[in-house]
Amino acid sequence: QVQLVESGGGLVQAGGSLRLSCVHSGRTSSRYVLGWFRQAPGKDREFVGGISRSGETKKYTDSVKGRFTISRDSAKNTVYLQMNSLKPEDTGVYYCAVDGNHATFVSGRTDDYDYWGQGTQVTVSS
Repeated sequence: QVQLVESGGGLVQAGGSLRLSCVHSGRTSSRYVLGWFRQAPGKDREFVGGISRSGETKKYTDSVKGRFTISRDSAKNTVYLQMNSLKPEDTGVYYCAVDGNHATFVSGRTDDYDYWGQGTQVTVSS
């Protein structure tokens, strides 16, 4: 069984920064792609970024490129999302997830991710 626990969310002013962390456990979670998603009120969950098992491949949605950075520490079984220059439209619940089907290809499809955390709230005020 894979478990994921996010932390690091909070309230920040526009232009500020936050770093989200996600600790993943389970004997296979470290072997696969990890992703970050977010869901704003009344909207569908959307892909934010993902990272391959090795960390060599990273993928981001266009709206966060140049502002967000994803990384992973295999020794700590943790994936991070560094968010800079935050905007009010970045507000939402942020989830980390494991894609148990891929180790190198980073998918942006929600349906490709099998295990999800409970989420952490990020609120950016204008």
